[in-house]
Amino acid sequence: MARAPPLSPLYHLRPITFVPTQLLFPSPIRTKPRSISGIHVSSAATDAMPSHPEHHPSLEIIAGGGVGARDSVLLALKTLTRPYTPFPMIGWNRHMETIFASFFRSLPDVRLRRECLRTQDNGCVALDWVSGDHRHLPPESPLLILLPGLTGGSGDSYVRHMLVRARSKGWRVVVFNSRGCGDSPVTTPQFYSASFLGDMREVVEHVAARYPKANLYAVGWSLGANILVRYLGQESHTCHLSGAVSLCNPFNLVIADEDFHKGFNNVYDKALASSLCKIFKKHALLFEDMGGEYNIPLAANAKSVRDFDEGLTRVSFGFKSVDDYYSNSSSSDSIKHVRIPLLCIQAANDPIAPSRGIPREDIKENPNCLLIVTPQGGHLGWVAGVGAPLGAPWTDPVVMDFLEHLERGVSKGLASSVDLQQTSDVQKAFTG
Repeated sequence: MARAPPLSPLYHLRPITFVPTQLLFPSPIRTKPRSISGIHVSSAATDAMPSHPEHHPSLEIIAGGGVGARDSVLLALKTLTRPYTPFPMIGWNRHMETIFASFFRSLPDVRLRRECLRTQDNGCVALDWVSGDHRHLPPESPLLILLPGLTGGSGDSYVRHMLVRARSKGWRVVVFNSRGCGDSPVTTPQFYSASFLGDMREVVEHVAARYPKANLYAVGWSLGANILVRYLGQESHTCHLSGAVSLCNPFNLVIADEDFHKGFNNVYDKALASSLCKIFKKHALLFEDMGGEYNIPLAANAKSVRDFDEGLTRVSFGFKSVDDYYSNSSSSDSIKHVRIPLLCIQAANDPIAPSRGIPREDIKENPNCLLIVTPQGGHLGWVAGVGAPLGAPWTDPVVMDFLEHLERGVSKGLASSVDLQQTSDVQKAFTG
């Protein structure tokens, strides 16, 4: 695969201020990818098979397939054979880790080129590409779409680190900034939500049409991960993507909402609500004279994310209540329908995406899914590994190894155009 040239002199696309709201919610030759081929890999199981690669017992791994699939993944994801070791003091407390990563993680400088994509309803989303890549990279270079968390965008440190790592491997990368996020323009009285997949579909179709020779992949964080997994489920038979990664996914929004109002989590809730209000107030004139069930004053002065969703979000997208919105927008219900390789990485102590909300049984039953749960990590933290404490999160090399493992298989033409879950040849393709 052709390597991208070194990054040109770099600078911030725009000034970035580290604030608490950056914490959270977050082709003709293209062939369908392989399924991962449900087994919960325990330390007892690995002890019984010393001749096979083993994951470290500090990690919980659930692979939706047999031993062969697990072993193939472990061979590709070498990080999993080593213990998960959080950075001293910072990684011992989930709130400290979450906040530290937001305020103090380094922010790579990358020169970006913005494309504003007009959607079918006359809305607009912003796609940020690495400047110059359209000239330097061959058209068949694998392409990675990044979906930040709620209120997040291309200026967030966790997004930038993933972008830089992927580009260093010769991948083309684009950040999908949702309506109002990352200074994306808002042109209609509608933002985005956990339930709305229209923009995601249009972005993927747009990117696929622009680079028809490239295999497409996506990585999402937090709310962006929830949207990504819901997209994979709903587009299961027509998905343009060859693989995907979900990070810090709240999965079950009802459970996540319950925990959001407990103890210190109220700090995150208020910070996010404040960020949502700031975005809303920039475009308040678009919502002037909105009738019906809209409660514009409540949305404009929301003290919690739930207030904002009650005043605006649930009404905009046709839900009878906030609970109805959360219940019907949870990606946990989509896992069983995913038909491309999907890696999910969660932290057991995530204060925003509770471990009890992870759909473990559905992941175990789906041969396309793999789950990794780290003992620590907080939310969008993972201050561990060679990059700790100020560099890239522990997850980045794992994510890139997984995506390159998939790309090697697709590039070799191992996948088939037939139903991947029912074809032994395709199973062999993933398991090597």
